[in-house]
Amino acid sequence: MPRLSVWFIRASMLYLLLGLFCGALILIEKGLFIYAAIWNLFPLHVEFLLIGWLFQLAMGVAFWIVPRFGKGFSRGSEGVVWASFVLLNAGILIGALQFWFPVALLIGRISEVCGGILFVIGSWRRIKPQTKGK
Repeated sequence: MPRLSVWFIRASMLYLLLGLFCGALILIEKGLFIYAAIWNLFPLHVEFLLIGWLFQLAMGVAFWIVPRFGKGFSRGSEGVVWASFVLLNAGILIGALQFWFPVALLIGRISEVCGGILFVIGSWRRIKPQTKGK
């Protein structure tokens, strides 16, 4: 497995744990009525599970699975995909600051979208139909 896929997948597992923790706190609050402000964690719960875990896991597996270029089994320029990893995770973490800085959500979303676009740019040329005889 390429190192970049390892980073994507391990980061996604951390976000899975964070998302499940937020969800568990919300469920505890729903049943026991301990502290109503816990419901403010719901946007983080969704962010961590959808973008942090699901989207990032898909990107890591896609980078690993999508065919490599024929000569030397290169995956092309990994720098663009590394930049997408950094932008995606920066966007998630910046977006988590939305309770204290409302503009952080917008900045985080822009960073996440840019990360997704860079991932597509870095992977686009590797997606091609299967040639005859293979």
